Amino acid sequence: MKLCHVITRMIVGGAQENTLYTCRGHLEKGHEVTLVTGPSPGPEGKLLERTCPPGLRIVLLPDLVREISPWHDWKTYRALRKLFREEHFDVVHTHASKAGILGRIAAWKEHVPFVVHTVHGNAFGPFASRLQNFLYIHLERMAAKRCHKIFTVAQAMIEQGINANIAPRGKYKVVYSGMDLDAFASAKPDAELRSKLGIPEGAPVVGTIARLFALKGHDVLLNAAPLILKAVPETRFLLVGDGILRGELEAQARALGIADRVVFAGLVDPSEVCRYTALMTVLAHLSLREGLPRAAVQALAARVPVVAYPLDGTPEVVLPEKTGLLVPPEDVQAVADAVIRLLKEPSLRAQMGETGQHFVLERFDWHTMADILEEEYKNGTAS
Repeated sequence: MKLCHVITRMIVGGAQENTLYTCRGHLEKGHEVTLVTGPSPGPEGKLLERTCPPGLRIVLLPDLVREISPWHDWKTYRALRKLFREEHFDVVHTHASKAGILGRIAAWKEHVPFVVHTVHGNAFGPFASRLQNFLYIHLERMAAKRCHKIFTVAQAMIEQGINANIAPRGKYKVVYSGMDLDAFASAKPDAELRSKLGIPEGAPVVGTIARLFALKGHDVLLNAAPLILKAVPETRFLLVGDGILRGELEAQARALGIADRVVFAGLVDPSEVCRYTALMTVLAHLSLREGLPRAAVQALAARVPVVAYPLDGTPEVVLPEKTGLLVPPEDVQAVADAVIRLLKEPSLRAQMGETGQHFVLERFDWHTMADILEEEYKNGTAS
C-alpha cells in the first residue's frame, strides 16, 4: 500500500514516537510510507534528527504550525490537497489536532480511499478555555465527518469524544500506543550515570519523564518534595526532559530550599531514557492532560511503580494498588503521601513493579500496534 502519515511537528514526544514506530512497522512490511510534518522548533528536540527509519520519505510543510493561524492553515490545506491529488495514496493517517483537522478535510476532498485519524490526546477539556473548547469541538466534529475511522490510544479518549458528540461509537477503535519496551525491561541501574547526575548511592529516586511545560505537573511534585524529604530525607528528584519552564522550575526548587535534591537531567535522547528510568524508585507522572501516559508504561516495563492522576487514559495503565497509586489532581499532600508510602514499602514496590511489567509488555508493544493498523488499512481500502 501507499501510505501517508500527517503530524503537526516531530518533536521528541509521545505522539511523535508513536507515529514513527507506526511508519517503521509499515516500512518493514514493504509498504511505501510518506511522513508529512511541519517545522519542529523549540527545546523539546527534533525527533527525526535523532532517529528515522530507513526508506521513510519526509515531506516538510513550512506552514504546518501548531498555533492557529488562518494564513498558514490555508496554505497548509492547499499544499496537502495538492500532495494528495498528485500522489494517489491508498491511506492518509493523521495525528494531533491541527494536522488531524486540516489533513482529514484535505484528504476527504481529494477522495483518498481510506482516511483515518489517531487521537493521542484531545485538545478540548477542563484545562482549556470555553472559547478553545467551543472551537476545537466544532472543528473535531467537522473533521470526524470527513474520515472513515478514528483510532484512540486509550478508551478514555473514545468516551470523551462521544460525550462531546464528536462522532458515534462505531467510528472509534482503541489501538494502544506502541513502544519499544525491551530496553526498559532489561535496563539495569548504571552507577556511572548515577554518579554523573550527582545522586548518592542508595538514595531513593523519585522521577519524572516529561517536557518542562504547563500541565505536566512538575510544580506539584516540587511542592510535594519538602513533605517527602521530611519523611525520607535521602530522596532525590530526577526530572528528565526540557522545555520553556526550566528556569521557572529551577527557581521554584531554590525558593523551596530543595535545589540540592533536584536533578534537572535536560533533554535525553529517546534511546537513552531507559537508563534514567532504571535509576528511579518511583515515577511521579502528574500530567493534567494525557492521552496514554507513555512514561508510565515505560516505567512499569522497568518495574518502577507509578503515582499519577486518574485522568484520561492513565487509569488504563496505572491500576490502583496493582501497578501504582492514583491521587486527586494537584493535591500536593496526596502526592506526597503516595510517594512516601511507596518509598517506605519496598515489598509493595516490588509487587507493583512485577505486575506492571507483565501488564505493559503484553499490551503496548509497537509491533502489535503497527500490525493492527495495517489490518485496518487493508480492510478499509478493500471495502
